[in-house]
Amino acid sequence: MAAEPFNAYTFGLEEEFFLVSRKTRRAPSRVPKGFLKLCRQRFGAYVDHELLQSQIEICSPVFDHVAMAHMEMKRLRRGVAELADAAGLRLVAAGTHPLSAWHQQSHTEKSRYERIIDDFQMIGRRNLLCGLHVHVASPANVDRVALMNRLMPWLPLFLALSTSSPFWNRRCTGLLSYRQSAYDEWPRAGIPDFFADEAEYRTFCELLKRVDAIKDASFLWWAIRPAQHYPTLELRIADACTHLDDALALAALFRCLVRAHVRRPELGMARTALTRRIIDENRWRAKRFGLDARFIDEHAGEAVECARVLDAAIKLVSEDAQQFGCEASLRHLGTIFARGTSAHEQLALYRSLREAGSSKADALRAVVDWLAETSIPASAE
Repeated sequence: MAAEPFNAYTFGLEEEFFLVSRKTRRAPSRVPKGFLKLCRQRFGAYVDHELLQSQIEICSPVFDHVAMAHMEMKRLRRGVAELADAAGLRLVAAGTHPLSAWHQQSHTEKSRYERIIDDFQMIGRRNLLCGLHVHVASPANVDRVALMNRLMPWLPLFLALSTSSPFWNRRCTGLLSYRQSAYDEWPRAGIPDFFADEAEYRTFCELLKRVDAIKDASFLWWAIRPAQHYPTLELRIADACTHLDDALALAALFRCLVRAHVRRPELGMARTALTRRIIDENRWRAKRFGLDARFIDEHAGEAVECARVLDAAIKLVSEDAQQFGCEASLRHLGTIFARGTSAHEQLALYRSLREAGSSKADALRAVVDWLAETSIPASAE
């Protein structure tokens, strides 16, 4: 394998959070206008708006090592939480908010978001959802769309490992990732098609721009996509991770898989007319069952446990994990299996409180409190 460019496989994270009232535990319809300004004064462009006023996004710098990512993302989560606390708010990392109702929210007054609300109406207003996006830079000579095609069968695994949205509109949905189901209302979401290469992908984008369906390629909200402004592949399927270490473990796995598929051009090349539909069927299984999902292996013609798929992924990227020094982050994926995702933890707390006699509202408030406490890493971590 030729020597890798210095900037190949650098990575970054975009984490979306809910802002919730310390008093009511609900997402406020409006956030003080000066809050984001204070965040920007302290953290610059690392903190940004989201579609709804009750959401905020932390955008990381570019990382080349997971230890640096852990230190910086902890600093950003804790810092934004401190500013939120001073405003009577708390920071919550979860795919959906257990207590809040979408119709009580107000969108951010920004031209991009104004267009989204105007285009999609109720669908846009219902976007009370938060995700984790991971960017990984691929070598300049690699076609990102061809690489994306080969990585797509792994997408349901990332969803299963990140589920954090079992509640919607104050109800238990029966799903572990309701967020992904809600996104199915959106056009240009879910599993992308198998475009031949970046040129064909650009042709599609230019056609949609020409007929005024989209302003630019950032209006393609697929579960994975080539980033518009960066030389990266962007993983978008994951729910927002309540535990910071979970987010970093998913970022490490995605980074390793990107490198492994560049290193081994034969990986992910086998594809049939069934492949995309099978990936989407596996995405449904991850939405519904999370870590208990049995994923369809198209080539073996059978369904296999999620744990086996993770084991295969970790074995596949062992060389890449060693190259990046992120073996500990990949081992943490086993911790997620043993402990459960945020969705499992939320449901366990809710059910235990209900069984002990708590009302639905009180149990949901306790879940929000747990989310707020767990979303902020302790200073010693």
